[in-house]
Amino acid sequence: MGRREKRLARFRRKIGKRWGHAVQLEVRDDVLFLTGLVPEWLAKVALGHGAGKLGFRGVVNDIQVSGVSEPSMSLPLENDNSLEGKRYDVVIIGGGIIGCAVARELSRKNLKIGVLEKESDLAMQASGRNDGMIHPGFAPHPGTRKAHYNVRGNQMYDQWSQELGFSLKRPGSIVLFRSWFSIFLVPLIRLRCSLNGVAGKYKYLSPRAVRAMEPHVSAQQRGGFFLPSAGIVSPFDVTLALAENAVENGVDFHLETAVMAMEMSHQQIQGLQTNRGCIEAKVVVNAAGVWADVVAQMADDRFFSLHGRKGTDAILDKETGARQTRIMAMPPLVRRKSIQTKGGGIVPCVEGNLLLGPTAQEVPDREDYSTDAGEFSHLVRQLDLNSRLSASQIINYYSGVRAASWDEDFIIEPSQKVKNLVHAAAIQSPGLASAPAIGADVAAMAVQALERCGYGVEERENFQPYHHAQVPVKDLPEEERSALIAKDSTYGEILCRCEEVSRGEVRDALRSLVPALTVDGVKRRTRSGAGRCHGGFCLSRVMKVMAEEMGVPLTQIRKKDGQSQILVGETKGGVSPSGRAS
Repeated sequence: MGRREKRLARFRRKIGKRWGHAVQLEVRDDVLFLTGLVPEWLAKVALGHGAGKLGFRGVVNDIQVSGVSEPSMSLPLENDNSLEGKRYDVVIIGGGIIGCAVARELSRKNLKIGVLEKESDLAMQASGRNDGMIHPGFAPHPGTRKAHYNVRGNQMYDQWSQELGFSLKRPGSIVLFRSWFSIFLVPLIRLRCSLNGVAGKYKYLSPRAVRAMEPHVSAQQRGGFFLPSAGIVSPFDVTLALAENAVENGVDFHLETAVMAMEMSHQQIQGLQTNRGCIEAKVVVNAAGVWADVVAQMADDRFFSLHGRKGTDAILDKETGARQTRIMAMPPLVRRKSIQTKGGGIVPCVEGNLLLGPTAQEVPDREDYSTDAGEFSHLVRQLDLNSRLSASQIINYYSGVRAASWDEDFIIEPSQKVKNLVHAAAIQSPGLASAPAIGADVAAMAVQALERCGYGVEERENFQPYHHAQVPVKDLPEEERSALIAKDSTYGEILCRCEEVSRGEVRDALRSLVPALTVDGVKRRTRSGAGRCHGGFCLSRVMKVMAEEMGVPLTQIRKKDGQSQILVGETKGGVSPSGRAS
């Protein structure tokens, strides 16, 4: 009996003692399947994590939980045949940062590429609901795909930033020590950095050196370890820049388009059934985030299952930005095996705010973006890392759900069962940092899949790697700003006072290569409504511009998606698209 078989036998005995016949295990094609019934959600989670440590190619956890339902994927309300019969060389399912990175890389080739995103905008799930930190690569276990892609992706961000025009800063991160004994772990930290290939001159910091770098650091710190390659970006800005550059190179994006089923023949995908008709694809890339296992099942290739891990972050007022320069966290350096989080911390944002988080909570609903007092209290405790911060400075907080596999590693590989399918799944933290490297490798796998299917792939002769993102008007030098306003006065008409966003910028967001369709879409592109007043001043003004540009009544302007109209009806004789009473 081999080592893995012995571990499986011990796992079976442990389950038998605790659950009897309530939980069953079955191994098929090097995949471990779990079925049965348990009384609580965390029991299912513990069993899944236990199975994930056994070394199988994949774990499918189909255990049911008494009284707990796992909601299915939310779908767009739109149903039409606008995409019926559309044909693509490659279809990418998912418009998060991974899907957009793959699309942009593939646009280097002379291919017809389509991206399908079920939400009303890009990066609506995990890609737009994280802390924006480009992790240095210290945290992942050596030898994992996370470690490989994290370090490689981190170093690719400089070129991405130069080509795509988004803001990238590298303030570095300080791992704070909570006890004097932590100094004895420094050689192990150095070894782990070396094994993972972490870039930069990482080093131990004495308590005095930490205070010299961050004067307001907690008095409870006992020194730390500095990792200079840690960076920060706006996750949405990166995703949008990737998408717009892909569009400039011929890629089609279809929002509010969900894949409902797949047409299969001889273990090959022939077509994708969507809410907008059937699309033909020579190769399919599965970058569907928290629903990637559901997409895999559509192709009868479900060798893994995912579960949701919700994290809550909080945003502090911009005036706090001057009180901390570097990323700071005080994680447990020796973590219990049951803990699946790095612990969160305080992260500067490229926009000037500070951010707290994230927390980590296992949840059955993969689209549960609710916030609660318990998670908020966890965030508030992180304020103790900086003596000049307080809960009164928090202006907003939000949640996102990470897509975690049971072995806690990325799944990046061509399907072993379906000839024209490539998986980019289970991309949780450090997925943002890893995105450039994942995008490059998955694009190469898609090209190889095309070639295996007998299709030739040529380079695009006119590929344009540079994307000129629009600089916020408020950040332009005075002469450039004055010249722009003289040319177009709408750039001098301020709609959002908190973030100094002009009418012209809102208009541009509605006319961009991947246009905003909702108020939140405008907010993500321009930051209108992102200040302390949360749109109290600018919301009505932004809505009027949207109604004029889109040619619809104000009552049809949505906040985010579906039926999230902000106004429920007309008064005083009705409202025209311009917002004026008729």
